[in-house]
This record gives sequence, structure tokens and C-alpha cells, in this order.
Amino acid sequence: MGNCVASGGTTTVTAAGAGGEDGRRRGRRWKAPREEQLGSVPGRIFSNDGRSRTAAVFTQQGRKGINQDAMLVWDGFGGEEDIVLCGVFDGHGPHGHLVARRVRDALPLRLMSAVRASKAGLDMPAAAWRKAFARAYKAMDKDLRSHATLDCFCSGSTAVTVLKLGSDLYMANIGDSRAVLGSRDGAAGGMVAVQLTVDLKPDVPSEAERIKKCRGRVFALQDEPEVPRVWLPFDDAPGLAMARAFGDFCLKDYGVISVPEFFHWSLTEKDQFVILASDGVWDVLSNQQAVDIVSSSPSRSKAAKSLVEAATREWKTKYPTSKIDDCAVVCLYLDGKMDHERDSTASMDNISVDEGSVADPNEAPEQEPALTRNFTVRTVAGSAHEKVLAGATVAGAAHDQNWSGLDGVTRVNSLVQLPRFSEEKAIG
Repeated sequence: MGNCVASGGTTTVTAAGAGGEDGRRRGRRWKAPREEQLGSVPGRIFSNDGRSRTAAVFTQQGRKGINQDAMLVWDGFGGEEDIVLCGVFDGHGPHGHLVARRVRDALPLRLMSAVRASKAGLDMPAAAWRKAFARAYKAMDKDLRSHATLDCFCSGSTAVTVLKLGSDLYMANIGDSRAVLGSRDGAAGGMVAVQLTVDLKPDVPSEAERIKKCRGRVFALQDEPEVPRVWLPFDDAPGLAMARAFGDFCLKDYGVISVPEFFHWSLTEKDQFVILASDGVWDVLSNQQAVDIVSSSPSRSKAAKSLVEAATREWKTKYPTSKIDDCAVVCLYLDGKMDHERDSTASMDNISVDEGSVADPNEAPEQEPALTRNFTVRTVAGSAHEKVLAGATVAGAAHDQNWSGLDGVTRVNSLVQLPRFSEEKAIG
């Protein structure tokens, strides 16, 4: 199907018979809207259930509190009709839902700025796209660090982004959201799944090595030995279950980074669609199962919803005592075609939502959310890490540091607990 070559942080996959663009894009540049104009940009989809002319999106809140997943499809990205940008962003921590939405809105604009700064137009080689994505992700994290009202010290977000430009896919990823390609098997005639991105978790050897060199610690809790986490050198917190993320500035000096892994895929006629999803889907469904569900959906416009509903059923079957995670899915169809019918929930190519005036059931209230007493995993009497598991109520009080992210016995949770800093530990 193709070969994969990693070099300098870039993974390029070249499929047999695929050709690049013929140079017609040379000199064409991005047309970037202002941030306050995003709600009215044609072709930009960011609703919980919608479709564009190339993709379907759907997200469903789990049983852990406010939905911290966000999604984006932007047809005509940069003012170019045949360019599509997609993304899934999975927040974590007390303000993770706000971080994910901030990244959803601001990261595409940072990418446009990075491309303009390169002065290379749109026909850049893959190595130049890697640099543009790296600049965009760096600028995004800097934006979060300096944000006047959004506290990202112990809150953050994953980001998996896919830019389709002609017959090329350019992808950048931090965290454990994932992109998977559905491609037709020429010999058997069925669909095969190709994982396009790498889940950047602390058990990846290179990730663990970097974190440990920066004095961060990597280990799993006794009650969830299959989930390695990142911990501060002086406190059993916060227990982040990924090695790269936006935000999470309490860990940025200890090996957690926001530098994306970059991937390039040259499309062939066999490639049918790309699935982007948060870990709520991948925790219970394999890549192949996801591809089979999407390919068998009777309606492309409902494919994302069908996948989320299948994941929800699997959560109930495989982990009946667990709280179901938030699930978010984007299904990008590579032939640019969608169903002729349009449902009532998403009847426009551009779904413009004034988040300040229209009530969203997944939106946070004006005041800080009150997160009820939570437990990440079952507390075992006498466990050395029992104190990490005991959660408490947070109602926006600055002095309350005992936050635990999730409720119930769960399989994989992104964050365990906020750090309890003291001068003695910080100095030591």
C-alpha cells in the first residue's frame, strides 16, 4: 500500500502510483479570517452533530461530566476550495473543555500564519509542512500560556489535525487522539485500516526517555498497571496519561511537550476516508472495527454518529462498571462527496453558532464548573498511591487543589489529580 520512512521527526508515506501536485498551487497563499469572524466562515463545521460537503462529525458526552471533546471540519480552508482541514481535540483537567475549544478555534489560524511566514506558497514539500505545523503548535501553546482568563496549568488538550491538499494528507498529532485511514483492498475487495498517527503515550520508549531526562516520572498506578502516567518529580500528581499535550504547564518543565509528530500520506484511488477520533472511541474499538463501521454505514452523513454509538455500546459491554468516556468522531470522505439527503440537525455547509448566546448542552456555565467528588480508580486500602485517588469538590476556589478528573471506576483517564505544591517540595 505504501512505505513509511521516518526522518527528522517527519514520517512520510508514499503510496505506489501516487503523484504530487503539478505546481499549479505555486504562489497561492492563505486567506486568513480574523478570530472574531470564525463563526461566519463558510464551510467551517464545529457543531456536535453536523456535516459538510466532505465530512460528517458527531460527539457524545460521556458519563464523566461536561463533554471535553471538540471537533472541526473546515472545507475551503485558507480560501482554497479543494483544501480541507479536520481536527479532534480532547480536553482534560478542570478546564479541559475550554482548552479544547480554544485550540479548535485558534490552531487553524496559527497554521495559516505559519504557512504565510514560510513564503513558500501551498506547494511546499513535506519537510516544509512539518515546520509549518511545528510553528503553529508552538504558537498555540504559547497562546495558552499567556491567556489572560484560561487557566491551563493543570488543564490541557490533545490535538490530531489532518490537512487534505489535493492528493496529499499532512497530519500533526499530540496526545492520544488518532487518525485512521480506510482503504480498499485491491485483492480481497474489502476495507483495510491504516493507522496514520501514533498515540503519544508515556510508555512509548522515546517519550519515556525524554520525560525521565527532564526529571519527570513515569509509572502506572497499582490499580491500573496498563496505564503509564507522567508525574511531577516531587509529588504524586497530576498523573497525565499522555506524553504530549497543549497546556498542562505544570509538567512542561518535566518532559511533557507540545511538539507534534508529523506524518505525510500520498493518496491513491484505493483510499476512501479518514477517521479522526478521541480515545473514547479507540479505547473500545480497534482500527479495523472502526473502518468497518464507517464503511458499512448506509448514510455517509450518519457515519460519525454510527461510530460513536457503536463505541458507546462497547463501553457498556466491555466495561460495565466504568463511566463511559466522551467520544468525538470526524469522518472525512476523500472523494469529496456526501449523501444527497440532508438531515434537520445539519442542513447547512456552514453551521454558525454564537457560543455566547445559544445554549449548548455541553457548554460550561458562566461560573467555574463545580466538579463533584470523583475517584479515578478503585481505592485499595494500604496502597502507596491511595492519596492520589481521593478526589474532592472544586467550585472555582483557588485554595482547593484536590481535584480528581473522573467519576467511577474507569479504564483509562487522562488526569488523576492536581498537584499539591508546597515550598518545601518545590525547593527540594
